Amino acid sequence: MAGQLTVPVGPVGSRILGVGAYRPARIVDNDEICQRIDSDDAWIRKRSGIVTRHFAGPGETVVAMAVEAGLKALAQAGVAPAQVDLVLVASMSYLDRGSAAAPAIAHAMGAGSAAATDIGAACAGFCYALGLADSLIRAGSARHVVVVGTERMSDIVDPYDRETAFIFGDGAGAVVLGPSPTPGVGPVVWGTEGDRHELIARDRSWLEAREHPDPWPTLRMDGPQVFRWAIQKVPEIGRLALAGAGITAADLAAFVPHQANVRIVDTAAQKLGLSEHTVVARDIVRAGNTSAASVPLALDDLLSRGELPGGGPALLVGFGAGLAYAAQVVMLP
Repeated sequence: MAGQLTVPVGPVGSRILGVGAYRPARIVDNDEICQRIDSDDAWIRKRSGIVTRHFAGPGETVVAMAVEAGLKALAQAGVAPAQVDLVLVASMSYLDRGSAAAPAIAHAMGAGSAAATDIGAACAGFCYALGLADSLIRAGSARHVVVVGTERMSDIVDPYDRETAFIFGDGAGAVVLGPSPTPGVGPVVWGTEGDRHELIARDRSWLEAREHPDPWPTLRMDGPQVFRWAIQKVPEIGRLALAGAGITAADLAAFVPHQANVRIVDTAAQKLGLSEHTVVARDIVRAGNTSAASVPLALDDLLSRGELPGGGPALLVGFGAGLAYAAQVVMLP
């Protein structure tokens, strides 16, 4: 037929080929945080499970940390930077918004000709980007995709705010996705509840800051309401992701949710009815909440410590500001 378009034919599936992480050198304990807020180490541990977190130094930028994590993931995958077709970056703390962070990250990794863009879904951003990467590979639009979550939350959190100062940390995590003859990433279950966006938001807009620059806009969160929402939403979308992938909770090798709060992690794990053999990520204890970086950082932590069997299924769940959420099952590298 005249004028008929042709489209590429992609592989049956995609899968994670490599995982990488970058954690800033500076480790901050609860006692240091409590110098600025009315709290103590015991209260923070009981409220969140957090013992330490990493704060980035001057040279550890959102871009620089992402590059380090991405290069480690590429090395583990055995994929050269020149073979990367697309770089997807999830971040809510990249403040140089003249352009996206992804093109600079792609260039610094040696993938300068790759397509590159940012994903703005906050703490759910990594799982959003993973879902997009899988779809693009299966559609034949890309072969190798680097997905990065990278955050300097210390730049956007008020160190004197008792509700948020102790929660967040900095870091970057990345995976490399490539083609697979069998599905290695299950269907993504995602969505938003925009009518509740004010539960996690900056206290003032950048437009206001242009006219009145003091104080700096910082993140605010209604912790109790977010907690109640999360302990319902995470198991709900987790079950849907399991069903979409055609497996049950008993089949899971690992459960890797966004590291928002250890009580959310433990409650969700209980509600999902996980088996005793399923490893549950609790990287929040030493890393805090790293927003879009938390899922890949937690995944890297489990893999690097040898706690996971290679090739088994893991349930990933992201949730947070927006309110946005996403979940999918992946086969571990």
